Amino acid sequence: MTGSHFVICGFDGLALRLTEQLTGRYATDVVVLMTAEQQQAARGFDGLARVRIAVVDRLDARTLSAAGLDDAAGLALTMQDDVGNIHLALQAREAAPRLRLVVRMYNTSLAHSIEPLLGNCKVLSDAEIAAPALVASALREVAANPVVVAKRTLIVARRDDVPPEHVVCTLADTTAAGGTEVLPAGGDLVLADHRPGLAAAPVPGAPRRRRKPWAGVIGTFVATIFSRKARIAVTVVLGLIAAAGTALGISLRLSPAGTFYQVMTVVLGGPQATTTYTHWQKTLQLVLGAAGLALLPLITALVVEGIVRARLAVAQVRLRQPQSDHIVVVGLGGVGTRVLRLLHDRGLKMVAIARDEQDRGVQLARELAIPLVIGDPSRETTLRTAGVDRCRALMAITSADASNLETALHGRNLQPRLHVVLRVFDGDLARHVRRTFDLPYSRSVSYLAAPAFAEALMGREVIGTISVERRVLLIAEVRIRAGSALDGARIADADEPGHLRVIALAEFGEPRPLWKPSPERRLREGDRLTIVGTRDGVSHLMRQATERNDS
Repeated sequence: MTGSHFVICGFDGLALRLTEQLTGRYATDVVVLMTAEQQQAARGFDGLARVRIAVVDRLDARTLSAAGLDDAAGLALTMQDDVGNIHLALQAREAAPRLRLVVRMYNTSLAHSIEPLLGNCKVLSDAEIAAPALVASALREVAANPVVVAKRTLIVARRDDVPPEHVVCTLADTTAAGGTEVLPAGGDLVLADHRPGLAAAPVPGAPRRRRKPWAGVIGTFVATIFSRKARIAVTVVLGLIAAAGTALGISLRLSPAGTFYQVMTVVLGGPQATTTYTHWQKTLQLVLGAAGLALLPLITALVVEGIVRARLAVAQVRLRQPQSDHIVVVGLGGVGTRVLRLLHDRGLKMVAIARDEQDRGVQLARELAIPLVIGDPSRETTLRTAGVDRCRALMAITSADASNLETALHGRNLQPRLHVVLRVFDGDLARHVRRTFDLPYSRSVSYLAAPAFAEALMGREVIGTISVERRVLLIAEVRIRAGSALDGARIADADEPGHLRVIALAEFGEPRPLWKPSPERRLREGDRLTIVGTRDGVSHLMRQATERNDS
């Protein structure tokens, strides 16, 4: 690392979280570059210590140089513009050939080509990092994707589901009285070898799904074809006919067949003057006649509406799959598009809601024949069209906290026990929502992605991330430097319950790591530790392993 400060080009949540990581956890100075237009939409950078905000007319080589790029430790390009970030990265590389670059890109296939060309560069996608955690929350799992560590595939699982010899380390205790504890001495969630038939761990207490009966499928079809108001109107009229007809049949002492004939005669033909009827029977006869007059136009309206809605449903691919026991994805930006891809790869039924035809994931949804609804997700009618009242889970993952919360509350109105995954940037808002509205599954994309960006900017390789509720555990590799605090120390000196676990040791010169090394084993220069830890735990170990111990 050649400089004392970092430069960040960006203004959104990821840039803010990354700035907080660098200044708070790594005690470094940060210069944040943004244009005047971007500053209007920027999140709360004001008041952050060790941060200088530089507002410029445009982001280019000149403004990068003015921010002290020549003596910076690294540059992070975090704007949601792949082409713009690549352009800035090329200009930065010309100005500072050895500078550490971290670039945010949505197109990961292009990213793999960019990294080797730029040199000393790491390209990351916040959507790719966060999407598995969001999918896992929707499916009531802890981790959606396995993590490959030293050619060994690991997955989060319940301890009871894993043979003891396959457990690598304990990750969390979700049964603790004070709430979930991470990296305790013992717990129910573990990191284990992935074996055939071993699935990601479900959240304890998650209800099991039941197969939808045929009646539910028929109900789903009817709900798709006919609007709710039309169904209510027909139900009310038919209920009135049934009640009045039954009362008239009882008063006339007719058989069920005779009652049906009498009722249908009045409903379809209108009431006829009958002098032998009592006043009560005449009243029932008039009620039946009035209901019959209302029923015929309603039936005509239902037929017309059914034809129109059926054609629209087919055009929007809404009838190709039953709209029940599915997952509704609200928001088709970068994150929503990744989520759609992951859910589709797992063969799950879903319905997507996009506010605008131009949203990034609209084209993907149509290519994959995923049912798509274009409309305002904060409107209850839009959610009804997507079948939220019959869905398995609702994922409100647009970039706007208020819109996501409004969507979640409307969804709960349609289905009181609905499983909701809420994307929320504001951690304080997430805590209040959890307590007040009983919405425990909230995630922040920038919170999940920022640790990987920060570690990459510091020149450290993060192998994978594991989300446990709103906390993030990092899997990383650390090399022991000569003269550091860990040079000559024991494995037990690196382990820190609640913050960090050493899961493997690759001794200097050995190609294969030793898994679950003895706590008494001594470390030496050149050894590589594979660790699982919190962000604070990883940062502390990095300092122990890399800084010289002069005491």
